[in-house]
Amino acid sequence: MDLQQITLNWRLITFVVFCAITLIQLIYYWGVFSRLAFYKQKPREVSQQHPVSVVICARDEAANLARNLPGVLFQQYPSTHEVIVVNHNSQDDTRYLLEEFKKTFKGLEIVNLEHEAKGIPGKKYPLSMGIREAHYEILLLTDADCVPASEHWIYQMQDAYEPGVEIVLGYGAYQKRPGLLNKLIRFETFHTAMQYLSFALAGLPYMGVGRNLSYKRQLFLENKGFSSINHLPGGDDDLFIHKIATKNNTRVVINPDAFTLSEAKQKFGDWFRQKGRHYSTGKYYSGKFKFLLGLYSITQFLFYPSLVFSALYFNWQLSLSVFILRFITQGLLSYKCMERLQEKDLWPWWWLLDIWMFFYYCIFAPALWKKPRQTWV
Repeated sequence: MDLQQITLNWRLITFVVFCAITLIQLIYYWGVFSRLAFYKQKPREVSQQHPVSVVICARDEAANLARNLPGVLFQQYPSTHEVIVVNHNSQDDTRYLLEEFKKTFKGLEIVNLEHEAKGIPGKKYPLSMGIREAHYEILLLTDADCVPASEHWIYQMQDAYEPGVEIVLGYGAYQKRPGLLNKLIRFETFHTAMQYLSFALAGLPYMGVGRNLSYKRQLFLENKGFSSINHLPGGDDDLFIHKIATKNNTRVVINPDAFTLSEAKQKFGDWFRQKGRHYSTGKYYSGKFKFLLGLYSITQFLFYPSLVFSALYFNWQLSLSVFILRFITQGLLSYKCMERLQEKDLWPWWWLLDIWMFFYYCIFAPALWKKPRQTWV
């Protein structure tokens, strides 16, 4: 084989690799993400109002509670419910603020914890204590820095329960604010939600987010709570759901009234540290989901480099044709998914944000191997 033939084969390989990467991406978009893009909530013949225990953990969150807790307490839910706030060793005015709220809202229950649990980092210990104090079977979890998007949040989340359902996954969005960082954070949050909600709709639930998550108290007790992950700083939402969720016991709620909203970080450094903690749990996923999520991430990461190599060294017209196929697919399904999750203002920027994901993976991939910091959240 002469040098010219070797060169031709090498250039052809770059195009074949690019086509294979694109094909895998298209399979994910049409086979998985289209579940969210074209999802339609089935009308319920009978709506129920189950007793609900809302559980919120707080540590030095007086400012956030003053701003967000009224949104939880003023829910339009006439059936039996309670709001449990676990004050975990706060050094600010959280205790006094909660006592003032209690004077007005009799359905507010306060659990004050004044010591740490040795060997249990993160918020799994206070969350476990809040669940232990809960009076009702359906638990609805959120964070102190979150506010329900509507006064019908409790109703919408609990209405997904029917015989056999034990877990309900919701969407925890971020407030829309001006600036580049806000768009990057919201796009990453949308991108993550597009994955875990779509996989759940495809019968492959693998995680939830603690900002908006519901499951049954009995399910928590039957699985011995967080005992298998108590040694990890995180995982009280994604790893726990990863362990207990199945095709049959999990539902999703994609209704703007059922969303929660949080304030996004305002500094890049704070966001990087937050995401580093979140991604440190990915290494504990099952082999099946490591493969499924890893294959998607790797092909997304390699898409643009392989496009450049294919266009430069093989044939730019053919490479451009393959790129356009993926571009149209991604643009259409991203728009539909953003429409479902009330993030349509990001759509004009989606192609730039998609390119940004290459650099995003470069920044955060090391978190999969680093030892996580022992922080509370």
